[in-house]
Amino acid sequence: MFAPDITETARALLDACRAQGLRIATAESCTGGLIAAALTAIPGSSDVLERGFVTYSNEAKCEMLGVPAALIERCGAVSAEVAQAMAEGALAHSRADVAVAVTGVAGPGGGSEAKPIGLVHIVAARRGSATMHEKCWFGETGRDRVREATLRKALELMARVA
Repeated sequence: MFAPDITETARALLDACRAQGLRIATAESCTGGLIAAALTAIPGSSDVLERGFVTYSNEAKCEMLGVPAALIERCGAVSAEVAQAMAEGALAHSRADVAVAVTGVAGPGGGSEAKPIGLVHIVAARRGSATMHEKCWFGETGRDRVREATLRKALELMARVA
């Protein structure tokens, strides 16, 4: 289902978290659950993946993760600030130790000059540590490629905080 490099990165992340007794939560918008799917494709992932939030709408971000509506209104759903609030919300609304959040414009529509198609914000957070943010622009390479590139980058960023 997933490319071999994605599967290996997911497996290594799960092994690293398992060795430290860490649990993971995902908060996904533009990937719609791909990160959680990549993790759960690995047998035995249930002892590491605590839960996944698919918060595609702004309302879901607010209701499920506690992202302030005013923050979305001020910064836009595709922003570093909202991605950070999503990651922190995933930690607050779960028993996880590590969380990743992604929000972006996968296309083919929805882009603007300020937030073009292919723009994605990824934040990884760990309880008691600073969060890590990456602003990525994957270009207008097509919806599937933007989402797959986001998945790869999210797994890498999580590994850096785990």
